[in-house]
Amino acid sequence: MISFRSRLTSFFILIVVVPMAAVGFLVFRLIDDSQSGKADARASGVASAAATVYESASSQASLRARTLAGDLALVPVAKLDKRAATFAAQLGLARVTIQVGARPVVDIGNRTAIAPGIALVTAAGKRPARTVTASQLTASAYANELASPGVDVVVRSGATTLASTLPGAAGRGLPTSRGSVTIGSNTYHVLTQRFSGFDHAQIAVSVLSNPAATGGSVGADRVLAAVFIAGFLILAFFFSLLASRALHGQLSQFLGAARRLAGGDFSEQVPTTGSDEFALLGQEFNNMSEQLERRLAELEQERSRVRKSIRRIGEAFASGLDRDALLELALKTAMDATNAERGRVSARQTPADPLQETIHVGRLAGLEGAIYDAERRALAADGVGEASVEDAHLATVALGSIAPGGPTHGLITVCREGRGFTEDDLELLRSLASQATLAMANVNLHYDVQRQAITDDLTALATHGHFQELLSAEMDEVRRYHYPVGLIMLDIDNFKSVNDVYGHQQGDLVLHSVADALRSSSRDVDVAARYGGEEMALILPHTDLEGAYEAAERARMAIEALQIPLLDGQGTLRVTTSVGAAASSDGNKNELIAAADGALYVAKREGKNRTVRASAHTANVVGGE
Repeated sequence: MISFRSRLTSFFILIVVVPMAAVGFLVFRLIDDSQSGKADARASGVASAAATVYESASSQASLRARTLAGDLALVPVAKLDKRAATFAAQLGLARVTIQVGARPVVDIGNRTAIAPGIALVTAAGKRPARTVTASQLTASAYANELASPGVDVVVRSGATTLASTLPGAAGRGLPTSRGSVTIGSNTYHVLTQRFSGFDHAQIAVSVLSNPAATGGSVGADRVLAAVFIAGFLILAFFFSLLASRALHGQLSQFLGAARRLAGGDFSEQVPTTGSDEFALLGQEFNNMSEQLERRLAELEQERSRVRKSIRRIGEAFASGLDRDALLELALKTAMDATNAERGRVSARQTPADPLQETIHVGRLAGLEGAIYDAERRALAADGVGEASVEDAHLATVALGSIAPGGPTHGLITVCREGRGFTEDDLELLRSLASQATLAMANVNLHYDVQRQAITDDLTALATHGHFQELLSAEMDEVRRYHYPVGLIMLDIDNFKSVNDVYGHQQGDLVLHSVADALRSSSRDVDVAARYGGEEMALILPHTDLEGAYEAAERARMAIEALQIPLLDGQGTLRVTTSVGAAASSDGNKNELIAAADGALYVAKREGKNRTVRASAHTANVVGGE
């Protein structure tokens, strides 16, 4: 029976020589194809980068377009061109177009601008919708950014070449997808992609890769491959004879170790003696066993982190519009992402508020000075600051501003022991801060919309609908606990003449001033509302008819004492009000409103500038003429 060593020698030619001959043939073919393959790979890589850069620029342009749309929302059409040019320069935009309805009214900037972003200002009243399209990237800047030695970029719109880094490529027909083109003495591999441009135009971006620029000598590569294969065959023949002597024993050891690994036993290693290849192989086998054991432990940790991430996603859905919950979630995520043990969030509710600690995790005593340094650097630099004290390392990232040019929402600070933060850690914190800022902006937007729904924009009083809701809720409490609630209805005398003589802007100022006087002359628990037009109302909890009458008189006299400046600067304007006061303890909202309204109209009929109690006889009139 042929021994293992004899079989190894006998099959050497079949096992090594024949495959190596085939490999040599393939290597020579691959050398010939390598230049073309490198050119295709390089073109594909640049094309992928081109798509990423274009989409990123378009996303950034969309943000600039929304900012510009907000700034120009109320600008008259006649002034759009000048104002748009000013804001475009401030925002660093290459081109801006604006349509009012379906009519283009503004087109400024570089006509070769690409990667546009679009923002829509919806129609309001008689003002038609506006479409703002903006770009901050020109075709030449885009092409120059992507081009590199051996790779050129051509940007076209239809038959027009917007930019080209290859002389002679302008005006040439290029493949619409993949292909080749000969320009001058070189043949280029071409990969073309299409993107959306201004006015729905198709922007064709062609990446041209020159195989001749890959470098290297085909002849030298062939000689090197031949020498390598020949040397390998010679060495393989002699070393196979030597290796066969020790191969059988080593294979037995490897087989036993492989069986143990298959059974999940990582405790016993393969014995390694000497320093030959099998000893090295044994060491690598043992290293592989250790790495596999460590990898299994890492996978278990990763599973734990995935479970935490899933729970955190659930918390994010649950927190919804809860501002504090979002900040806590952002802090815990930042700590997990950077393996930090401690951290805190400093935030503000409004731009006028100072930064104050909102949430903290772990013990921060003794780190106050380092935290202050890191936060100060984050506010003064590019949004990220670092500091350290003894073995503790801190990193702070700033959340975005509450409003353009305004102060930041807040700061997230994380702390870990033993090692500082890498650039990857800081970039991760920047990304997290960006997402948290967007979430906070959504929360603030929700609260703003909610506030606008219940607050009159002109007077800052409650709206009519909110007044009805509050009075209904108060009446529910009245029916349950049987306490009195007062209501006064107030109407500005001769308000129409103010609008007719001085204009509606002056009338708006009168409404605003009267609302301020009504609010300042009432208690904190009272609720003032704009009932409609120039008529206002005041809900007075726990107030009987006499108390309502006294509050009405106090408000009437405060308004009568107003001196409202005229908008033309030529003096002041004084106004008076007629007021009806009523009270109820039976909880009937409609009857209470009707009683106060009826008393108001009695005050009007009796000569205005007076207060009337709602009662069976409403002739009890107090006030001046």
